[in-house]
Amino acid sequence: MSKAAPAKKPAVAAPPPGCTLDINDPQVQKAAIRIQASYRGHRSRKELRENGPPRVLEPLKDVVLIEGSAAKLTCRISAFPDPFIRWSKDGKELRDGPKYRYIFEDPDVVALVVRDGELADLGQYSINVTNPFGQCSDSARILVEVPAKVQKGPDNTKARKGTTVTLTAEIMGEPAPNVGWTKDGEDIEEDDRRGRGPAARAGPGAGAWAPERRRSGTGVGEVGGEEVSWLISPAQGARKLTCRLAPALRVFFEIGSTTTTLTIRRATPQDSGKYEVYVENSLGMDQSFARVDVA
Repeated sequence: MSKAAPAKKPAVAAPPPGCTLDINDPQVQKAAIRIQASYRGHRSRKELRENGPPRVLEPLKDVVLIEGSAAKLTCRISAFPDPFIRWSKDGKELRDGPKYRYIFEDPDVVALVVRDGELADLGQYSINVTNPFGQCSDSARILVEVPAKVQKGPDNTKARKGTTVTLTAEIMGEPAPNVGWTKDGEDIEEDDRRGRGPAARAGPGAGAWAPERRRSGTGVGEVGGEEVSWLISPAQGARKLTCRLAPALRVFFEIGSTTTTLTIRRATPQDSGKYEVYVENSLGMDQSFARVDVA
C-alpha cells in the first residue's frame, strides 16, 4: 500500500512592497510609544471610572515665587467622566489666559502656571474639581519673594528754621526689608516708642481714684523729658499727679508697610545735608538720596 505524499504547506505570500516594518525605525518606535501611552490612558480611565466621584490623590503644595519668574501648582486627581476644573485666588476665579495657564498633563494631573511673578501674586490658590458624581477641592499658598526696593525716593527739600521737615520714601520687598536712614553717612535713630504712654508717679491710693484731669499752671508746654503735672480733684480733695515723659526725638524715622518717613522737628541750619534711605532683604538692597537745606 503506497503512502500518500504529505500535503504541502501553502507558501506565505511576501508583503507588498513598502509594507514591511523595521522595529529599529524611529517612526515605528514612536508609534509604538503612542500606542502604549493610549493603552495606559485607557487603563487609567477605567480605574477612575471605578473610583466614582472626584478625589484629590496628591494635594497641592506651597510654592515660592521669585519676582519676574513663574510658579506652578500641581495636583493629582481622580475623576471620571472628565471633570470641570476651576482655579481661584483668595476666592476669586482665575481665567485661563496669558497670566494664568491651565495645564492638563497625564489623565489625572492638572496644574496652574502663574507667569511674570509679582508681589500681588501672594495669596491662597484653590482648585475645585466637579463632575456629575460630586466635587472636591484643595488649596495651597504662593509665597512671593521680592528684592528690597525704593520705589519712590524722598524729594529734595528747602525749609525755614524752626519748622518741621519730613522726607518720605515708598518701599517694597518680601521678606519685609530692613530700613535705615543716614545724614551725611551717620545713622539716624528709629522711633520705636510710638503708642507708648507715660509712666506716672503718684502718691499712695492715687490709682484707686477716678480723676478728672487738667494740666496745671506749672505744667511744661513741650514734651522733651520734662515733668508734666495735673490736678486731680476727687471728692475728698485735690491731689497732684506728676508724669515724666520720655524724651522726644527731634530727628527720627518711622516705618510703615509701604513707606518710611524721616521727621526733623524744629529744623536748624545744622540739619542741612545729604540724607539717604536704604532698604535691604535676603534678595537684594536699594537706596535713594535727597538734599535738605534749612535757612
